[in-house]
Amino acid sequence: MSLITPNRRGGANKGGARRNENNRIYGLPLPLEFSTPATARFHPARHILGLFGIPDTRILNPHCEGTFDPLTCSVWVTNSKDSTILWRRGFFGKGDLSRSEPSWHTRQMTARKAAGKFLTSEEIREKRRAERKQFKLDRAAALAQAAAEAEAAFAEGREAAPVAIPSGATWKPQAHPTAEDSRSPTPALTEEVEQEPEEPLEDLEHLQLTLQEAFFLIWNFNCLTVIDPATNEPMSLQQIWSTFRSVYCDKLPPPLSEPAMKRFDNPFLVNYVAYHYFRSLGWVVKGGIKFCVDLLLYKRGPVFHHAEFAVLVMPVYEDPADQESSPFTLANAEPFSWSWLSTVNRVNSQVQKTLILAYVTIPASSRVSCDQTMSPACLAHYSIREVVLRRFLPARMRD
Repeated sequence: MSLITPNRRGGANKGGARRNENNRIYGLPLPLEFSTPATARFHPARHILGLFGIPDTRILNPHCEGTFDPLTCSVWVTNSKDSTILWRRGFFGKGDLSRSEPSWHTRQMTARKAAGKFLTSEEIREKRRAERKQFKLDRAAALAQAAAEAEAAFAEGREAAPVAIPSGATWKPQAHPTAEDSRSPTPALTEEVEQEPEEPLEDLEHLQLTLQEAFFLIWNFNCLTVIDPATNEPMSLQQIWSTFRSVYCDKLPPPLSEPAMKRFDNPFLVNYVAYHYFRSLGWVVKGGIKFCVDLLLYKRGPVFHHAEFAVLVMPVYEDPADQESSPFTLANAEPFSWSWLSTVNRVNSQVQKTLILAYVTIPASSRVSCDQTMSPACLAHYSIREVVLRRFLPARMRD
C-alpha cells in the first residue's frame, strides 16, 4: 500500500523526478563508500564472521589528488573525476569558475548545443531571475496601461475597459525575439557552419578546497593526497600540518613568525576546530561570506535545501595574557557592538537562517605546553559552546 497521497491537481509528487535524481547522484554523504560483495551477502561464512565481530563490508577509498597553492591558501583539485567525487560526496570545495558546483564545462557544452534540455543549477537560477524580472516588467506595463485607461475613461465620462493584470499564479514567460534572432541564416552559411568541425572544449575549471576542508579529508578519511608545488611530491601528514599552520605565520615579521608556529590561537587551528565540530555532527559546512558570517550549515547540501544556520566563529582566550601577547588579529575576538550584531542577525533573518555564535575556547599556554601544537592531537584541548540568537519580533512573540 502506498503512503503517498496522489495530488489531484498536479500529479503524485511535483518535482519528484528531479528529487529522486538528486538523491541518486548525491546520495553518499562522504567520499568513502561502504560496499558488501554480492556473493558474500548470503554466504554462511558471513554469519560466522559476524559472531566474532569481523565485518565483511569493504571500504572503497577514492584516493583523490590535489595541489597546495600558497598564493590562494587553498588546495586545487584539477582532475575532473576527483572533483566530481569530492563535490557529489559531501559537497567539498567549490569550482573556481562557478558559484558552487564545478559546472563551467557543462555550461559551455550546453551553450554549444543550444538545446536547453540540460541546465545546470546556475543556469536554472539565472533563468528564474530573468523570468521574475520579465514578470515585474509586464505587471508594471499592465498597471500603467490600466491607470491610463482609467484616466481616459474618467475624462470622457465612460466606464473604463478592463485591463488584465498578470499575477504570479497565472503569468507564463513568453519569448521576446530580438531583431538579431528574427534573422534567418542563409542556406550557404548554414551548410558552412554544419560542415565545420567543432574544436574540443578543454575543461579549465578546478575544484578549490579550503585548508579546513582539505585537512578534514586528509586526517579523518585519508582520501586526499596533497602535492607539494615545489617538489611535485606527495606531502606527509606532518608536512601538511606544518604547512597549513605556517600560511598565517608567513605574513608576520621574521622575529614573530617562528614563535607564532607554536601558538594555540593560530587562525588555521581556530577555524578548523569550528569546521571539524559541525562536520562531525553531520552538517554540510560551507563558507558564509555572502551573508556576513563565517560558516553556513546545510542539512544535506546546497542541492537539496537552503542553509538552515549561519555561524559566527567567536574565539575566546582561556588566559587573557595570551591575547595580549598574540601576534594574530583574530576576527570577532574583541568585544562587538550590539548594532553590529543586530545588523548581522537582521541579514540572516531575512533569508530564513538562524544565527549561531560558536565560541571557540583557546587553551591557555600556561596550562598546556605549546609543543603540543606540533601534532593534530592538540585539537583535543579546544572546546566549543554554541549560543543560538534569534531576532525578537514583538508582534509574533507577545505570548
